[in-house]
Amino acid sequence: MTRPELPPGSTDRPTKRAGGFFLRRLFLRSSLAAAVFGAGCTGINAYYDPDKPHHRPDGFRNNYIEGKGEGSFWKWQWQRLTQDLPKPPADGYIPPRTEPEAAWLKANNTVTSATWVGHATVLVQLRGVNILTDPIWSERASPFTFMGPKRKTAPGLDYAQLPHIDVVLISHNHYDHLDRVTVLKLNEQAGGAPLFLVPLGIKPWMKDIGITNVQELDWWDKTAVKGLDFNFVPVQHWSARGLTDRFQTLWGGWTVQAKAGGAQPPFSLLFAGDTGFSKDFQDIADRFKRFDLALLPIGAYEPRWFMQPQHVDPGEAVKIHQIVHADKSIGIHWGTFELADESLDVPPKVLAAELKKAEVPADRFVTLKHGETIRF
Repeated sequence: MTRPELPPGSTDRPTKRAGGFFLRRLFLRSSLAAAVFGAGCTGINAYYDPDKPHHRPDGFRNNYIEGKGEGSFWKWQWQRLTQDLPKPPADGYIPPRTEPEAAWLKANNTVTSATWVGHATVLVQLRGVNILTDPIWSERASPFTFMGPKRKTAPGLDYAQLPHIDVVLISHNHYDHLDRVTVLKLNEQAGGAPLFLVPLGIKPWMKDIGITNVQELDWWDKTAVKGLDFNFVPVQHWSARGLTDRFQTLWGGWTVQAKAGGAQPPFSLLFAGDTGFSKDFQDIADRFKRFDLALLPIGAYEPRWFMQPQHVDPGEAVKIHQIVHADKSIGIHWGTFELADESLDVPPKVLAAELKKAEVPADRFVTLKHGETIRF
């Protein structure tokens, strides 16, 4: 019998009522969210290497903190319920969306581009290779269709509008980053399955659902695909899909390097995945020196007393932009799902203020509309 997977939490806004309904609502939301935010760690690490400090016999660990922080999950859930969080966006705000350049994206095999599909899902086209980061097209970031964080904006591209995907990058196994329905759909695309590059421990899960074109990497491992170099790099986060598997698969970010060729200069990409602020980014900068493009999370960061070890806020994202010497950054991980306590419209506003404070030109760190493409 397989252990049922549980979602990272229900963010359906609660109704303030007294009595049994109120308590049942709290229990439901808290139990679902505990699957990710409060899970324990048991098991044996089949990848264990005693010479690697981030390996443990029962799983993996972060480089610069123990665990994922000590904030009280139950205190956070109680505050969310009793304070009716997150608050609705101001002035009827709807996450921005634009008509995608689908025909151009399908035909393009020369221009470097990035298209925000939504959340942490970005289509990157580099040297004729089509790369998807943490793809999720499902209505909810959950194993269930009836509960869990619900999508507030449709994906910026439909499946049918995608070019043939060559490589899928997975940062970790949380439901908003590794979506079962989506990866199965991508695996069935016309023209052959993409290559799924995943952290240690996720390949067996992929095999169990019938996906076999998979390569798993440890931190600082590198692989070459279609002339590009892909490196799996450490970030500060954690993993879990159920109540007892926290830290049992690895998490991280990805870098992609393209060498100069013909009239095209070299190009370097950083996809940070899901991360708290840590010295890992200085370590990445020490190895790679600079990036032409960084995909950095700016949402799901409130309350700071709970989220800080695992999710950067916009100010910390600006610091990462500076540390890794990114020529341009795109803010991701906002505007699609309500996963934390800030309102859906807040991250871009805070980002703009933090850029001004840090004296970083606004065009160096941007947010996109769902479906919007930028070219390099």
